[in-house]
Amino acid sequence: MKGFVITGASRGIGRAIAIKLACEGCKIFLHGKDKKMLQETSEKISDCGTELILSDLSNPEGVNTILKAVGETKISVLVNNAGLAVVKPFEELTLDDWNLTFNVNVTAPFLLCKGLVKNMSEGSSIVNILSIASKNVFTEWSSYCMSKYAFDGFAKTIREELRERKIRVINIYPGPTDTDIWENVPGNWDRSSMMSPEVIADAVKIELEQPPNTESEDIT
Repeated sequence: MKGFVITGASRGIGRAIAIKLACEGCKIFLHGKDKKMLQETSEKISDCGTELILSDLSNPEGVNTILKAVGETKISVLVNNAGLAVVKPFEELTLDDWNLTFNVNVTAPFLLCKGLVKNMSEGSSIVNILSIASKNVFTEWSSYCMSKYAFDGFAKTIREELRERKIRVINIYPGPTDTDIWENVPGNWDRSSMMSPEVIADAVKIELEQPPNTESEDIT
């Protein structure tokens, strides 16, 4: 049985990936903070079993909740998708803003990779949903850009450490994507011109279907 772990699966990119990867005989651990929305994701998946995991990834205990739920289940794919953005001029950022962003966007993926890699074997994959903010800078997005640059560096490093074990690390760098994150970001954003979450999910599925020795590990 294939086991998948997807963080931030209650909506947006995480939900789209869960729906796209669902297959007969697999089990998907769906993580999120909104029970109702997470249940809606589960209801859209009919081909496999699901387990809902409610936790807040801004603290290590939220990660431990996922690790305890997964237990010793063999994991074929870990998708580090959950993330957040605090958008304001750097002079207005508080230390709490900074730490919150880093905890969710960097520390949580680190702890999940560290805790679940023992459940993974040759042919397994870690998929990291990063951002073009991992490679560029945007005014008033300093804490978000910082976190994505850090996550990118971590992901590329563990890729090399896991290469001999034939565990792939696939990094996805989406541009602006039409998700709920924009509802909490100041400004008037034309979401009609943004990519859909389904486009990202398609890219993830295509990469996972490639032979293990394929080198296309960074997808922008």
